[in-house]
Amino acid sequence: MTSKIEKRVLTEAQHISRTHDTIRKTAQIYGISKSTVHNDLAVKLQKIDGALYCRLRKILQENFDDKHIRGGEATKQKYARVEEKESEI
Repeated sequence: MTSKIEKRVLTEAQHISRTHDTIRKTAQIYGISKSTVHNDLAVKLQKIDGALYCRLRKILQENFDDKHIRGGEATKQKYARVEEKESEI
């Protein structure tokens, strides 16, 4: 693994560790695909820094467990905006 990739993996991992952002949000911030971030954190990070990998797995599991709640809230807000627009007409 090249030092450029290792640096990217550690940067992504430290960002998520600090902010508890999701993989999707991290990918948007760094301008890379979700698949790349997921592969970096699930496969490559374990080989680079095992302790950081263990901490990150807990954060990512929390994000995964809360995913359905965030999705429900987004849908609720979407339909509230639609209803608001319809009432203006």
